[in-house]
Amino acid sequence: MTLTSQRNIILALLIAGAAVSWAVLIRQQIGMDADMGMEMYSPTMGMTGPLFLAVWIVMMVAMMFPTAAPMILTFHQVQAAKRGRGETFVSTWVFVAGYMVVWSVIGVLAFAGAAGAEKLGAQMGMSGAAAARIGGALLIVAGAYQLSPLKDLCLAKCRTPIGFILTSWRDGRWGAAHMGLQHGAFCLGCCWLLFLALFPLGIMNVAAMAVVTLLIFAEKTFPSGDRIAKVSGVALLLYGATVLVFPQALPTFQPMDAMMMN
Repeated sequence: MTLTSQRNIILALLIAGAAVSWAVLIRQQIGMDADMGMEMYSPTMGMTGPLFLAVWIVMMVAMMFPTAAPMILTFHQVQAAKRGRGETFVSTWVFVAGYMVVWSVIGVLAFAGAAGAEKLGAQMGMSGAAAARIGGALLIVAGAYQLSPLKDLCLAKCRTPIGFILTSWRDGRWGAAHMGLQHGAFCLGCCWLLFLALFPLGIMNVAAMAVVTLLIFAEKTFPSGDRIAKVSGVALLLYGATVLVFPQALPTFQPMDAMMMN
């Protein structure tokens, strides 16, 4: 099988995995809108830890596989060349597994933080407006991070697959897994606050997930990706500031009377 055919198969599998995951998320949101009521607007959406983690992993496949495809295909190209020279070949999916471990661990931490926030909010009797303003503050933090030097550093690593290969290559299965972990960490550094912004926007808000996915893809692949990151940062700052003044501008805002009825 030619290298082009192999790359096409891997790309098709990545796209298929993302497409199926998007279909699952859309169906999940429809079911939650119909059945869960106010829980839909809570940080954990009323889910247990294992279910939250399962949904989180599906989200990562849907959102990150398309944006990680250039790096995954570059890794496979190098491995195919090694096999052609008679050297040890490591499956590309070992790299992908290491990549997904990073996002799975973050899912565990995200659930712990969401559950803690829910408990604290219940103990304090927090109003819908106060909760929305905290969400606005998170949006401001996410926007500020988009403008930070650390964001620039991580984005540069994600935008140059060949550069990552040249500076971070490791042989063998454990080396491939380590590279997946390392690239996952760079992607995390590039995108984690954009995912944090999903909590005030609605963790199962498919429209918000789609916007974040397109933004991450544009940042990583378009020639003007660094400028796109800056523009999105300014937009998040302005939107967060608007929510601080007008909390009802947040899609997850619940007025006190609606909260009491639920």
